[in-house]
Amino acid sequence: MLVAIVARFAILLAILYNCDAFKVLLVFPVPGKSHSILGEGYVRHLLSAGHEVTYLTPILIKNPPARLRQIDLSENFKYLSEDIFDVNRFMYKELNMQDELKYMVIFDNLLNNTLRMDVVQKFIKDRSVKFDVVIVDWLYTELGVGFSSVFNCPLIWFSSMDVHTTVLALIDDYLNPAYARHHMSTEYSSSFLNRVKELWTISRTWLYHWWHLDEKERMFREIFGPASEERGIKLPHFNDVRYNASLMLGNSHIVVGEAIALPQNYWHIGGYHIKKTVEPLPKDLQKIMDTAKDGVIYFSLGSLLKGRKIPSAVKKRFLNIFSELKQEIIWKFDEQMTDLPKNVHIVTWAPQQSILAHPNCVLFITHGGLLSTLETIKYGVPIIGIPFFADQYLNVNKVVAKGVGRRVDISENTPEELRFAIREMMANSSYRTRVKELSSLFIADSDPGQRLVQGVELVVRTKGAPHLRSVALRVPFYQKLYLDLLLLVIGIVFGIIVLISYTCKYLRTFISRSNQGKKKLN
Repeated sequence: MLVAIVARFAILLAILYNCDAFKVLLVFPVPGKSHSILGEGYVRHLLSAGHEVTYLTPILIKNPPARLRQIDLSENFKYLSEDIFDVNRFMYKELNMQDELKYMVIFDNLLNNTLRMDVVQKFIKDRSVKFDVVIVDWLYTELGVGFSSVFNCPLIWFSSMDVHTTVLALIDDYLNPAYARHHMSTEYSSSFLNRVKELWTISRTWLYHWWHLDEKERMFREIFGPASEERGIKLPHFNDVRYNASLMLGNSHIVVGEAIALPQNYWHIGGYHIKKTVEPLPKDLQKIMDTAKDGVIYFSLGSLLKGRKIPSAVKKRFLNIFSELKQEIIWKFDEQMTDLPKNVHIVTWAPQQSILAHPNCVLFITHGGLLSTLETIKYGVPIIGIPFFADQYLNVNKVVAKGVGRRVDISENTPEELRFAIREMMANSSYRTRVKELSSLFIADSDPGQRLVQGVELVVRTKGAPHLRSVALRVPFYQKLYLDLLLLVIGIVFGIIVLISYTCKYLRTFISRSNQGKKKLN
């Protein structure tokens, strides 16, 4: 009898559990390790909340858990060239990747080719597949919005960077360039010249979207049109869909970023990828970390930048400078090196969070990626940033402005500049004090993973969260800038000028005739 009651209770719980389970589609098509870490964070939190997840990714999760279906996009690695991440070319100024329009061309091409792959086309044409919501990883292209149209479900944007004007324009409006730095800016200044540059950058982006709208519409229809016809759905205009997101979840955090006024449907979830439990270090690294009486400096340029492209002479100077230090150096490098100083340890893979979380980690030398920045603030480790491209300059500049790090630019002189920066930071305790203060603020913030799940569930339960959407999207461009009022004022002023001109002309004619009349009388 008791067994039967327990069984019925378990069945009831399962029914109630499944009633709250949503079917979520995650579209993370970028073939890069950092984006796979972000995608896996979504998978982990949504599965933990009891939802079913379908995950489009080039980097599959090994031993996938139940309720996770993966669509393999690994074929698209061939569409993203490694040449754009060549350290050597950055060092000698042969490559400049601080132009947002370059990224738009690159990632439009990447996604256009990825979404035409047979595995994707077969998936979106499958009429048995349905979803409650789709989450698309935005990276300089909006072509992924078609999934929400094909599956007739709400759209949530995910932005992998700190708050910036290009993504906010999709759900609200462009940020004011007078105080909001563009995420591609290499300078952290509000000088007149820099504000002019910021305004020009935003204008170029807007013009690019306007000029290429027809081309994007064509690609959008070629990619999603056949699946829409298969499902009996009329595909809307691309521009209508790209501005139809219910919510934007941003990999941003107020402690790391800036206090900028945001629309109600932008939610900070920065740090959600960081696991609550720190994973144990491998035995060899654990021993190095535990026995480093003067601490450990961790050096990593991320997953995209290839250290082997650093010129041999420059690598040797890095090693010579590291050999002068009292600290142990763990250098994440993509190939082994010989003749290493005793205090330098090369690893081709490193459990970054576990290293940063160790109390003996005293400094992090990083490329300035946002994931690395969030992690090092969380664990309270000062930073030396060596930015290369995209938002890395802005991330490092914010760290410097907050008093928790220094910036060293990449060049042949980087090793010597790094020596000075390390010595200065090791001697100045204010960096460690300040980063601990920020760390406490970061940790005190509510759980970003929980906020992620709440946002997704809110969108589904409210059928697209229309109450959160910004009214700015419904206001025409000319009204936002008061161009109609400006036109009216110009018209009135012009009318007054014309009226005064005609009045003066009339008076001059009248006076001239009067004078002529008087002369005739005389």
